[in-house]
Amino acid sequence: MVDKRFYNVKEDVTLAQVAEVTSSALANPARAGDKIADIATMEKAAADDICFFYDRKSREKAAQMKAKACVTTADLQSFVPQGVAVLVCEDPKIAFIKLNEFMYAEKGFAGGIDASAKIAATAKIGNNCFIGANVVIGENVEIGDNCIIEPNAVIAHDCKIGNNCRIGNNASIAYAVIGANCYIYTGVRIGQDGFGFQLINGQHHRIPQLGRVIIGNDVEVGANACIDRGALDDTVIGDGTRIDNLVQIAHNDKLGRGCVIVSQVGIAGSCNLGDYVVLGGQVGLADHLNIGSGAQVAAQSGVMRDIEPGAVMMGSPCVPFKDYMRQVSFLQKNSKK
Repeated sequence: MVDKRFYNVKEDVTLAQVAEVTSSALANPARAGDKIADIATMEKAAADDICFFYDRKSREKAAQMKAKACVTTADLQSFVPQGVAVLVCEDPKIAFIKLNEFMYAEKGFAGGIDASAKIAATAKIGNNCFIGANVVIGENVEIGDNCIIEPNAVIAHDCKIGNNCRIGNNASIAYAVIGANCYIYTGVRIGQDGFGFQLINGQHHRIPQLGRVIIGNDVEVGANACIDRGALDDTVIGDGTRIDNLVQIAHNDKLGRGCVIVSQVGIAGSCNLGDYVVLGGQVGLADHLNIGSGAQVAAQSGVMRDIEPGAVMMGSPCVPFKDYMRQVSFLQKNSKK
């Protein structure tokens, strides 16, 4: 159940509204005026709640459903108990997202600049922005319209941030150009020094990192992720990419459009990822690798060689998925002898 203290909640939502928002057809139009109180799972939905049923494997749970209404597909509606109002749509997962967005909104930040924020005189702040307590914004920074800069964030000199962006509390951004509609979560570090050192006379000397971080439009960077700036070339994150919490992206890396990088991934320097690459949790990439568009690498894999477009890889060192399963099968069979 949703704890409504944390959200602005739309009350007295009717099934007619649900049908409109979720692009669903109400099986019994006579119930269009019925009201729902909350969204819940099938197991926990009470008599005034609505739930979503999209997996045939859950049909036994569906038979025990006690909800007022259920959004499901035409193929699955016969498993919904009598008395539960059925709304039929093509994709209940998408319908779930739409109804969530309709019924629950985060308690927003009112536009304005907190008195404790430190903003350089040369910085340019767009219209209708919120600048939270103790934010620091450096010289020549440009921030677009409708942006939210949460408390304690630091945006260093000369950075640019596009319209409709949200920078989470305690995030720090330097040497960066960020597009529109981006969400940089709590504690993210963007534009820090890349890990570059040269051994000279027995001492590790820092190599100056002179590049930037370029982030496209509609990018999300999860909490406490780190994206280092380039040494000479820029570190680039393509449009629509999703980066999970605790990810490390090193200097000069270039990620294409729509990539999904799951928690605790570490990408060493100067790697090139194509479009829509997926890296599962804790994947590690050696430096200077090329990962083709559409490639998928399973969790905890170690990547030491280039990967062809569309390949599905697993293991450490990673191999094609079918080869990995053959290895596992071989070991299981021979370990019993």
